[in-house]
Amino acid sequence: MLCMHHVHITRSAELAIVTLDRGRVNALNGPTVRELSDCFDRLEKDDSVRGLVLTGAGKFFSFGFDIPEFLGFTKEAFVDYLTSFTGFYTQVFVFPKPVVAAVNGHAIAGGCMIATACDARVMASGGGKISLNEITFGASVFAGCVAMLKHWVGNRNAEKILYSGEMYEAEEARRLGLVEEVALPEELMARAEERARRLAGGDAVAFASIKRLVRGPIADEMRRREADSVREFADIWYSEATWKRLEKIEIRQR
Repeated sequence: MLCMHHVHITRSAELAIVTLDRGRVNALNGPTVRELSDCFDRLEKDDSVRGLVLTGAGKFFSFGFDIPEFLGFTKEAFVDYLTSFTGFYTQVFVFPKPVVAAVNGHAIAGGCMIATACDARVMASGGGKISLNEITFGASVFAGCVAMLKHWVGNRNAEKILYSGEMYEAEEARRLGLVEEVALPEELMARAEERARRLAGGDAVAFASIKRLVRGPIADEMRRREADSVREFADIWYSEATWKRLEKIEIRQR
């Protein structure tokens, strides 16, 4: 096992299991995103790793941003974080090896974005929810988030998911295309690993080439529009109406 501060890497034969472990809700902040990005950099270079499973410790895949922490940021510092975060999900989206999200519990906002960057999502049944709920507290999303969502669910369902901010249980998420498979909690990791092994079962060089051809044009468009969307996100985040809603959000990390 390789342990960073909030990210743990274990091995299951040719797969690397990447586990986010930051308190009760696995909320995302700058150091955690950097750890995740460094982890993916390292695993990309490791030829003994043919695929990844990304999951969360405990009952959350990830709550998303650590909102109370970011309330203390200047706008420019927050933009720097958002640039790092969107860069990370783009890194996952074009990662040359298969990445399967084992959605062990709630995957909310930024947590959902990271899940949609993966090649597939297997979600545990039994109460966890997945959502892009930013509109419910007056925030927007990012160009890359929208592009990845549309890649999986199409335009019409993307609008439904984003405009409503609804929290979806596993079966409804599967019907919408947000996840590909629903598993019993005790079978989640085995099913996610099985899917990752299937994706990694062919020629690794061919897989990387095909993925680059399929996702490269989407990623190019994401990068072209992302900086403007990050700035717009920050402008809305720091507006008076949204800020008042954000101040009411509490996170219990323990």
